[in-house]
Amino acid sequence: MHITLTHYVIVSALLFSLGLFAVLSRRNAILVLMGIELILNSANINFIAFSRFGGSDMGGQAVAIFVIILAAAEAAVALAIVLNIYQRFHTVNVDDINKLRE
Repeated sequence: MHITLTHYVIVSALLFSLGLFAVLSRRNAILVLMGIELILNSANINFIAFSRFGGSDMGGQAVAIFVIILAAAEAAVALAIVLNIYQRFHTVNVDDINKLRE
């Protein structure tokens, strides 16, 4: 069996839909962050797959590495925010944190 671009796109679409489901349905802030990471990883799969099958040499890999660096920075900042919210409100439930508006 030969792996084609369609296989990569299907795996990426599955990861994206799982990540979107996690972001939209979860109330826990940590699980929302995990959903965002799944969405970013699906984008990385698309970048690398289209780079490989589209004839570009290293463009997709360079963008994927940039996205990985961006995701690491996003995770560090988001986890710091979640820890501060937990210290103040004693919960990481997104629905319970409505006092931030005041």
